[in-house]
Amino acid sequence: MSDTTAKPAPLKVLVYSDDVDTRQQVILALGRRPHPDLPELEYVEVATEPVVIQNMDAGGIALAILDGEAVPAGGMGIAKQLKDEIYQCPPVVVLTGRPQDAWLATWSRAEAAVSHPIDPIRLAETVVGLLRARVPAPTA
Repeated sequence: MSDTTAKPAPLKVLVYSDDVDTRQQVILALGRRPHPDLPELEYVEVATEPVVIQNMDAGGIALAILDGEAVPAGGMGIAKQLKDEIYQCPPVVVLTGRPQDAWLATWSRAEAAVSHPIDPIRLAETVVGLLRARVPAPTA
């Protein structure tokens, strides 16, 4: 007997920060399944700009979360580069140092900004909203 309900492939979410604690905060805030309408999330943790570019160029990333406070390459500059260079670039969320910095995310062409300290509810709502726009609704 075969199972006809195929489990959807996980959505790959790239999480960039030079700070392992920031990456872990993002992953813990979102969990494996931030919303029942979405497939599970699979995380690609990245600590350097070249690896972000490499992963994004390779494709398969559904969403990127970039730490705007990362050094030496901040997430806003990387977001702008990705949006300029990748055709149909996946949505990008930039983590800003403070709420007042959200306007900078507009310059970077990121779809959304969430400020530090990371609010798990705000981050989940933002990510779910962006992923829902990309993932077809499940058929009942």
